[in-house]
Amino acid sequence: MITITESAQAYLAELLGKQDDALGVRVFINQPGTPKAETCIAYCREGDIQEGDEERAFEGFKAWFDGRSLPFLEDALVDYAKDRMGGQLTIKAPNAKLPRVDENSPLEDRVNYILYNEVNPSLAAHGGEVSLVELTEDKVAILQFGGGCQGCGMVDMTLKGGVEKTLLEQLPQLKGVRDTTDHSDRSQAYY
Repeated sequence: MITITESAQAYLAELLGKQDDALGVRVFINQPGTPKAETCIAYCREGDIQEGDEERAFEGFKAWFDGRSLPFLEDALVDYAKDRMGGQLTIKAPNAKLPRVDENSPLEDRVNYILYNEVNPSLAAHGGEVSLVELTEDKVAILQFGGGCQGCGMVDMTLKGGVEKTLLEQLPQLKGVRDTTDHSDRSQAYY
């Protein structure tokens, strides 16, 4: 789980002491399991706590950890270091961009893992990438192509023969793959 050092706890307690309506802090990751993942700490106010959040009490404050972010927060460290300019709060979450996935991980995490570790390295040779937009209730992966793949005349072959085949072979519970990319913009297309 996440570690919040004593210096970070003191700093967060001091900040929270200046807030009238904050219940504590909430820790979460935006776009977990993707290269764009960002670990965040925000004031937690009435209505911010979500079902599935994990609550922990620290010295002088409470923290809620986003349930969806928990696997990505494993081994995370929040620290505060004083310096001449005041100080800096740092968050290191080594698993934020690349989760530890196994057969018990959510299907969305496993799809992202395959896309970012197997599919995208191949597409990068042509300046392309693909990302998961959403996973529908009927287990269809909605994808968005970008870079050199957007507008490329070979995208149908890439989708069916590469991306879809890879995902369905490794994740049999996935029912299909659909592309939502607007391929009429060919300005970055790889030919």
